[in-house]
Amino acid sequence: MKIKRQKTAKKLLAFYKHNYGFREPFQILLDGTFCQAALKNKIQIKEQMPKYLMGEVQLCTTSCVLKELESLGKELYGAKLIAQRFQVRNCPHFKKPVGASVCLLSMVENNNLHHYFVATQDQELTVKIKKLPGVPLMYIIQNTMVLEKPSPKSIAQIQVLHGNQFVPVHQQQTIQHLKEEQGLVKESVPRRKKRKRKGGPNPLSCLKKKKVQPPQQPNKEKKQRRSRKKRRIASSCIKVEATM
Repeated sequence: MKIKRQKTAKKLLAFYKHNYGFREPFQILLDGTFCQAALKNKIQIKEQMPKYLMGEVQLCTTSCVLKELESLGKELYGAKLIAQRFQVRNCPHFKKPVGASVCLLSMVENNNLHHYFVATQDQELTVKIKKLPGVPLMYIIQNTMVLEKPSPKSIAQIQVLHGNQFVPVHQQQTIQHLKEEQGLVKESVPRRKKRKRKGGPNPLSCLKKKKVQPPQQPNKEKKQRRSRKKRRIASSCIKVEATM
């Protein structure tokens, strides 16, 4: 069951990576309700969150969440201790704190520029976040952390951006058929394939190979005749000198 959940989470993460530019480390905004549910179900958030998302994460919260937990007293003291270990992100309510749900909702509005995940058990906040595109939602159910499927708002936005890539195949065929009936599609005339003609042999391959003649060796007889003549001339010169 665990492997199946991780495969599902991998597909959902791929959707947010390819369409909304989410990258590691994933920034997870947590509120007090999520921390309380993790404490109740004995879930180690720092250890299990990176394993479930199969990547590096940054667990964070806001000052409004911490102040809300302080105001709720002893009942959520354990959740407050957990939330205090996370990084605190700057929110626009530093001087005038607001409720945790209002604060987290403001952090992901305007197209969620900082690519936050929202981890909460608050049902009202969950409904509001599902109306925003490009905001991954997480919650705890049956002692496990779950990444919610992309909201209809997110899918609708991607369909507008990418055209018919997310339209089912049968719907694409229906649209194509309606276009043909209305004459919106020009019928393409099939092109005739050219027949390949059989060509003759390559003329270069028909040329006769030139015979390479071996280098001519000098005639030994001519050399011997020349050497005999030189000897005769030399001997005649010697005889003339001797008679003188």
